[in-house]
Amino acid sequence: MGTQHPSVPPHAQSRIAGDKHPNRGHHTGGLVHDNTRHTTRFTVIGNHLAQHRELSLLAIGLGVHLQSLPKGARVDIKTLTVRFPEGATRIAAALRELEAHGYLRRPRQRAPGGRIVTRTISCNQPAAGRRHHDESPHTAPDAPDRPAAAAPKQEQCEKQAARETGGAHEKRAPRKPLPAVPRPAYPAPALLKAATDLLADLRRHDSRLLLSACDTADLAPGVAAWLERELSPAAVRHALTADLPPEGLRRPAAVLAHRLSAQLPPPLPFRAPAAPPPMRHPLQTCEGCDRAFRAPAPGRCRDCRTDIQEDA
Repeated sequence: MGTQHPSVPPHAQSRIAGDKHPNRGHHTGGLVHDNTRHTTRFTVIGNHLAQHRELSLLAIGLGVHLQSLPKGARVDIKTLTVRFPEGATRIAAALRELEAHGYLRRPRQRAPGGRIVTRTISCNQPAAGRRHHDESPHTAPDAPDRPAAAAPKQEQCEKQAARETGGAHEKRAPRKPLPAVPRPAYPAPALLKAATDLLADLRRHDSRLLLSACDTADLAPGVAAWLERELSPAAVRHALTADLPPEGLRRPAAVLAHRLSAQLPPPLPFRAPAAPPPMRHPLQTCEGCDRAFRAPAPGRCRDCRTDIQEDA
């Protein structure tokens, strides 16, 4: 009678009264969503931000607001203080929270004028943004006391300033020679001066054609060769300035040298001077018959002279 049978299923327990059931408590009802699909003016926010366990509610709300703003919007503390009722101290603390957890980056960089400015970068995925920031070779310096990133640009500016001011310590790079231009057969001084004046006047027709004195001296023989072939200055000017590329000219003198050589018109064929017209003698009155005839001096006409010779 005392033998136990462990394979026997246990007896069913009696039903517990309704009020004493352990799964029945006083529930107030969970969250219910009444969602409508957005088609315009919406921002995708990750749950890692919206449900962050370490960020304060103000930091989460501010992070959502920053991600919803367009590019170029002002998000400095003064602007945010005007926009929201929270004070500058609380907003600054929320920005520091977002920056500590990677949702915000505020690198400082040097502006073209030399002033240090702060950029604000909002990251919707801190892990991906941090990896891209670390791998990017053009990352801006985090602090203004790092001169390594700005040193190359500053050095270039100093070299450019030294060249513009004619610094003795800066060696000028050798000037690249221009393409060869045609030469006139008879380089008369007056012809070369007319060519130089034409080149100096090109900047009045196109401001990009501002030539240096060296380039003008190199191009003047080519223009003289055109003028020597009986082209007017207006025709040469039109050939040099017409249909230039709309984008900026890297070296205008090289373009002009190419046109002077490639578009050189052929010389005019030789034309012998025309024979002078026959001389017309003045009218004379014949002394024999009173008829008018042309002769260098007064006398008789041809008929009268023939009659006299026959009578003789």
